[in-house]
Amino acid sequence: MKRLLFLIRRSMPAKLTLWIALLSSLVLLASLGFMFSQSKKSVRQEALNRAEQVLDNTVQRVTNVLDRVEVATDNMDWLPVRHLKTPDSMFVYSRRILENNPELNGCSISFEPYYFPGKGKYFSAYSLNQDGEILTEQEGGPHYEYFTFDWYQMAKLLDEPCWTEPYFDFNPDGFYSQEMIASYCKPLKDAQGRYIGTISVDLPLGWLSETIAAVKPYPNSYSIMIGRGGTFFVHPDSTKLFYQTIFTETLEREDPDRTALGKAMQAGEEGMKQMVIDGQNCYVFYKPLGTTNWSMGLVCPERDILSGYKRLQQAVLIIVVLGLLLMLDLISRVIRNELEPLSELNRQAKTIAAGHFQEELVDEGRIDEIGQLNRSFAGMQHSLINYIDELKQTTAQKASIEHELKVASDIQMAMVPRKFPAFPERNDIDLFAAMVPAKEVGGDLYDYFILDEQLYFCIGDVSGKGIPASLLMAVTRNLFRIIAQQGHTPESIAMQINSVLSRDNEQGMFVTMFIGQIDLKDGVLRYCNCGHNPPVIVRKDGKAEFIPVKYTNRPLGVWEEGGFQGETLGCIRGELLLCYTDGLNEAENMKQELLGNDTVIRLMTECARMSAEEVIRKLELEVERHRAGAIPNDDLTLLCLRLRKA
Repeated sequence: MKRLLFLIRRSMPAKLTLWIALLSSLVLLASLGFMFSQSKKSVRQEALNRAEQVLDNTVQRVTNVLDRVEVATDNMDWLPVRHLKTPDSMFVYSRRILENNPELNGCSISFEPYYFPGKGKYFSAYSLNQDGEILTEQEGGPHYEYFTFDWYQMAKLLDEPCWTEPYFDFNPDGFYSQEMIASYCKPLKDAQGRYIGTISVDLPLGWLSETIAAVKPYPNSYSIMIGRGGTFFVHPDSTKLFYQTIFTETLEREDPDRTALGKAMQAGEEGMKQMVIDGQNCYVFYKPLGTTNWSMGLVCPERDILSGYKRLQQAVLIIVVLGLLLMLDLISRVIRNELEPLSELNRQAKTIAAGHFQEELVDEGRIDEIGQLNRSFAGMQHSLINYIDELKQTTAQKASIEHELKVASDIQMAMVPRKFPAFPERNDIDLFAAMVPAKEVGGDLYDYFILDEQLYFCIGDVSGKGIPASLLMAVTRNLFRIIAQQGHTPESIAMQINSVLSRDNEQGMFVTMFIGQIDLKDGVLRYCNCGHNPPVIVRKDGKAEFIPVKYTNRPLGVWEEGGFQGETLGCIRGELLLCYTDGLNEAENMKQELLGNDTVIRLMTECARMSAEEVIRKLELEVERHRAGAIPNDDLTLLCLRLRKA
C-alpha cells in the first residue's frame, strides 16, 4: 500500500488515472441526478426564453419602424415653424416627408382656425402616398373639421408628441387613406412657445397586423395587440377585433389574472404571467411597443412548451454515457502518448529562463499544444531580439513625429495674431487674445483687423480636435479675412464662409463662430452668432452679462441652404467684451465638473477694471486652477477688447 501511494505521488499518469476514475464516477452520478431533477425545469426555461426572444425580436422590428416615423417627423417639424410667413410652403414640407419616407401613408401640417387670416378658418396641408403617387391638397371644411379630430387634439391637449389609437380615416371632401392607420402627432409652437398647430404623420397598420399575427414560436401559440384602452387590434379571433377589450370577458366572469394582465399591458410594463386561458395552462409574455402606449402579447400553451421534455431525457442519458466513455478514452491516450515530451520541454524552458536566447530549441515536429508551446518558446527568442531593435526604431520615429507636430503647432499659432505688435497700436482700442490647444494642434481660431475705421473680429470652434480640426481652422480663418476685407456685414461674411465650407463636406465637420464688426467712430457693435457661445459684456456699472443673441443661427458648414441673421448692440465704448470658446465654461476637473457659465459671469464681474491682457491672464489662471491637474478636455481660446476714448 505504501509503495502504491508512493508511485501515485511521483507519477503524474498514475495521479491522473486515479482522479479521472473518481471524477468520472461523480460526473455520472451528478449527470443522472441532474437529468431527473432539473431537465424539466431547463426545458421549460429554454422554451420560455425562446418565446421571450421571439417577442423581443418582433417588438424590436415594430419599434424600429415606429422610431423611424418619429425621427422623420422630428427632423422636419422645425421647417414649418421657421417659414410661417409662407403658408403655402407647408404643402412642400408635407410632401417632402412622404418623398423621403416611402413607408409612410400620409402627412398633415395643420394649423389653428384662422391662424392664417388669408387662408380662412381651415388650413391643413395634407399629402397622401397612394400606390407610390403622392397627392397633396388643403384639407378642412364644414364636413371635415380636422381640429376636432384625435390626431389634432391629442398633441394639443397633451402638449407633447404622441401616437393615436389605430383608426380608419374618412374625408368626404377630399382623398384619404383606404386602410387602417395610426398617426404620430407632434405640436407645433411659434418662437414664443405658443401652440399654433399639429404635424401628423400616418403609418399604415396592415403590415403591423400581419407581422404580429405571424409570430408563432410553437404550433398552438398566438399573438395579441391592445391599445391604451385595452381594445384588441390583433387577435386570432377576428370577432374580438376593435369591438372587445382584454377586460370584456371579465365582465361576465371574474378573472383576476386576466385583469392583472390587462392593467400591466395598459401601464406599459413588460414581463411574463402564468394563467389559465380557455381551460389551458398558458404563459403570456407581454411588452410595450415603443412610445405608442400599445402593447403586444404572446400566448404559449404549456403543453407546447414541455413537448420536448421526454425526448430531452433520452438524449441527456445517451450523451452522458457516451461522453464519459469518450472522455476516459481520450484522457488515457493523452496520459500515454502526450506527457512524455514534457520533461524535454521543461529542460528547454529552463534554458530560456537562464537567458540563453541564442541557443536553438529542439523542434520535434509536433503539431499539438506541446509542439505549439515549443515553437512559442522559439518564437519568444526571436521576438525578444526583434523587440529590442524595434524599440530603438520606434523611439526614433516617435521623436520625429513629435518634432513634426511641434512644427505644425508653430505654423498654426503663426496664423493668428497673438502678441505685440500684432494687437492694435491705438489709444482707443485695448485688445488682447490667446489660444491654448488641448493637443499639439487644435481647432479653435480667432482673428481681427481694422478696415476703414471698422474693427472686424471673430472667434470660432471647429468640431473635433487634432490635425483635421486644425486644417479646417486654417481654411475658415483665411476665408474670414478674405471675405471681411471686402467690407461685408457679419451675416454676409457668415453666409459666404458657410457656402464654401458646406460644399463637398463629406466628413460632416462644422464650425461654430461669432463674427463681430465695431464702428470705431460711434462704438456700435454689429454681430452674427453661428451656433457659438454668446460673448460676455461687462457694463460701465461693473455688471457682467451675456450679450443678447436672438438669432443663434446654425454652425458654418452644416448645409448651404438658408441665410444668416445679424444683430446690433448699441454703443459699447467703455465696456469690456469677452469672446471665448467652450474650453472656458466647459473646462473639466478630475471629477468631470464644469467651470460653468455662472463662474464665468462672476469672474468677469471681478475683471471690470482690468485691461484686456489682464482679463485673459486671469481667466487662463482660473481654468488651470479649476482643472487641478486634469488633462485639458478642449481647446481654450479667449479674445477680450474694450473701446476707449481716443
